[in-house]
Amino acid sequence: MSSLLAGKVAVVTGASSGIGRAIAVSFAGEGAAVVIADLTEQPKEGGEPTLALIARAGGTASFLRTDVGRWDQVDALIGATVARHGRLDVMVNNAMTYSGTALLETELAQWEEVMRVNLTGMFYGCKRAVQQMITQEPRAEVRGRLINLGSQQGIVTSPGDLPYGVSKAGAIYITRQIAVDYAAHLIVCNCISPGKIVTGAGGLAQDPARLEFQRRRTPWPRFGRPQDVANAAVFLASDRASFITGSNLVIDGGWLAG
Repeated sequence: MSSLLAGKVAVVTGASSGIGRAIAVSFAGEGAAVVIADLTEQPKEGGEPTLALIARAGGTASFLRTDVGRWDQVDALIGATVARHGRLDVMVNNAMTYSGTALLETELAQWEEVMRVNLTGMFYGCKRAVQQMITQEPRAEVRGRLINLGSQQGIVTSPGDLPYGVSKAGAIYITRQIAVDYAAHLIVCNCISPGKIVTGAGGLAQDPARLEFQRRRTPWPRFGRPQDVANAAVFLASDRASFITGSNLVIDGGWLAG
């Protein structure tokens, strides 16, 4: 274990699987106390729960079952974190869902669920975190850091997944707005937009035609891994990321450069 995040307290939503799991494990490995927020402890990709993985490596973590689309549960999540650790230094809004449908195939219930989790959940996470952060004494010139998970699909289109793309475009916008509105309060807010990252997700993520399209579009000779995103999150959560706010860090193997 190293100490890039020593003494920091971090909440990571959607941290039982995939990118969120890699971020939580990496944060704990850098010395942060991590609160894992998710609907279930079981990883989609299999293996031991994130909490057990961190504990076995000697890190500090806890799990709180949280539906990010409910204000009362997000409020309880941040309240419990502060009650246990005394403050909140980093909030990672990673929890997400998708429908995998184009405009005409998208039912109202699908649209509403993607927006409830991906966008309203991010709004709740940002709002409740900033409410806490503005009450704290600054550390290294910063009262708190928000890291929102966007997507390259919030920047350019991807075939047949309208609700998800719209929600991720919203993630990029909300990041910029919060960064500008709360800079005077010493709140840092940045976004990470991954390209194709191989996780344990099934369904649309494993569709052969979609995978082939993603292979053609990614210049780097492999897809991304959750750790690629976690490495960026560690940097943005650390004091080394000074004078960086309102940014959208794209991690896509050169997709958008092509």
